[in-house]
Amino acid sequence: MQQRRIGDRSVSAIGLGGMPMSIEGRPDEARSIRTIHAALDAGVTVIDTADAYHLDPTDVGHNELLIAKALRLAGKGPDDVLVATKGGHRRPGDGSWYVQGGADYLKKACEASLQRLDVEAIGLYQFHRPDPEVPYEESVGAIRDLLDEGKILLAGISNANPEQIRLAQEVLGGRLVSVQNQFSPAFRSSEPELELCAELGIAFLPWSPLGGISRAGDLGGRHAAFAEVAAERGVSPQQVCLAWELAKSDVVIPIPGASRPESITDSVRAAELELSAEELARLDG
Repeated sequence: MQQRRIGDRSVSAIGLGGMPMSIEGRPDEARSIRTIHAALDAGVTVIDTADAYHLDPTDVGHNELLIAKALRLAGKGPDDVLVATKGGHRRPGDGSWYVQGGADYLKKACEASLQRLDVEAIGLYQFHRPDPEVPYEESVGAIRDLLDEGKILLAGISNANPEQIRLAQEVLGGRLVSVQNQFSPAFRSSEPELELCAELGIAFLPWSPLGGISRAGDLGGRHAAFAEVAAERGVSPQQVCLAWELAKSDVVIPIPGASRPESITDSVRAAELELSAEELARLDG
C-alpha cells in the first residue's frame, strides 16, 4: 500500500470510513467486523469515525465501539492503526444532525471517545463541524487544550473553509495536521481547501469521496468519463475516482466508507492505479 502522511504518522494512502457501518441501513456487527478486517488485511492503517456515527441517543459512539472491538480482535493497537475520530456533531435520533461546538462540550465528548476507543490518547481528533453559535477559535481552542494535555496526539478539523483552516493553524500553534472536507466528482467546491492544504503540508481527507453512501455504486452512471476510463483500464469507476483524487496532491488521503469487505478491497486497489495526464484531464473535465 502506498503511504502518505498525517502529521508525523505514515499511513495508507486510502483509509476506511466507518460511518456506513453504524447509521441507518447498517449491516450486522459480524459483517462490519469482516469489513474492517478486510481493510486491515489490504494494508489500510487509517480508519475514520466519529462519536455521532450512530442511530439515536441510546446508541452514541456505536462506530467507535465497533472499531475498537474489531481492532482488538485483530490484535491491532494505536501504533498499528491511526483511528481518527471527531466531536462537535450530534444526532437526536430522527435522522437529522446538529452542531455543538462549545469548548466544555468538546472536552467531554473527547473523554467519552477515549473511553469507547479504549486508548490512553486518541490518535487524531478532529472538530467535526463549525458551530455558528460559538466562535471558531473557542472550538479549536478546546482541541488545542486536548492536544496540550496529551489526550489527543494529533489535531484536525472538518467541514472547514480556507479562512477557518488558517485560523485553526494559528490557534493550534502550527500543529494542524488534517482537514476533512467533502470532495468527489459530484462535489468539487472544496478544491480551494485542498489546494491550501497542499500549500501548507496538511493532510486533506475527502469524505464521501465516491459521492455518498447511496450514490457510490452508480458513480460510473453519473459521471461518464470515470466509467470510460474504468472500462479502458479494466477496473471499477470507484478505483478510477479514488486514483484521480490521489493524483490531486500527495496530501490527499481519501476515506471511502464501506460496509462490505468487497467494497474496501476494491477501493484500496486505487492506490496502485496511476492515471496518465490525458486521463486526468478527461476526468477533471
